[in-house]
Amino acid sequence: MEGFNLSETSRTYRTSETFGTTETSRTPGTFRTSANIEINLMSTKKHIVVLTGAGISAESGLKTFRDSDGLWMGHNIEDVATPRAFKRNPQLVLDFYNMRRKDVAAAEPNAAHKAIAALESDYAVTIVTQNIDDLHERAGSTRVLHLHGEIFKMRSVEDEGLVSEIRGDIQLGDLAADGAQLRPHIVWFEEAVPMIEPAARIMMDADIFILVGTSLQVYPAAGLIQYVKTEVPKFIIDKKIPPVGQYANLHLIEKTATEGMEVLRDLLK
Repeated sequence: MEGFNLSETSRTYRTSETFGTTETSRTPGTFRTSANIEINLMSTKKHIVVLTGAGISAESGLKTFRDSDGLWMGHNIEDVATPRAFKRNPQLVLDFYNMRRKDVAAAEPNAAHKAIAALESDYAVTIVTQNIDDLHERAGSTRVLHLHGEIFKMRSVEDEGLVSEIRGDIQLGDLAADGAQLRPHIVWFEEAVPMIEPAARIMMDADIFILVGTSLQVYPAAGLIQYVKTEVPKFIIDKKIPPVGQYANLHLIEKTATEGMEVLRDLLK
């Protein structure tokens, strides 16, 4: 796969491949990402960028597809999380995400979510999450970019810009404003990841980088650490530290998300 160009619209796909690196310099002022997250580069607070994965939500009872059985709630990923699966059996896919929506609604933010939110009292904090749940927001975090979509949103199958809120179920025959079938606002495997470009820009602006609960196996999200500047402290929190490569200023905390954030909070003091 080719590396993406930050001056162009990203068409990087969610696969197991890597992508290239780009450097940028920090300039005064502000910029707003396409996820409507404003980064104030004149802030006197240090900017913490947090990249989170399924491991943080697992402690709230939300199952990850990378558990030992290789399945996500009893399903192969190819059957419920690809465009081909939706074309082949849309009812199965809709039913699967309707259940995931119920699971997320019943879950509560855990201590790790809350600890990250609490960092906003002393730092400018931006979260880039691979998770489709809203637990960061419910914990109190105010700047969250969702790389892989949001379970409480739906969109037209024809126009990905036609996005609306959903708290109940999506059924076959439910139509968007353009008359097309509605689907979950989720980035499936084999689909482009439109938020990867603003996510990379956010990484470049980090003064402190924290990775929590991700195996670094799903690309392009796993390659975002490449965009964090060399001199920036990088804290990796996971109950099993993933292979992170040869990066400078790495601090490894081999603990669960909740335990690791407690350790990190003391380190940041």
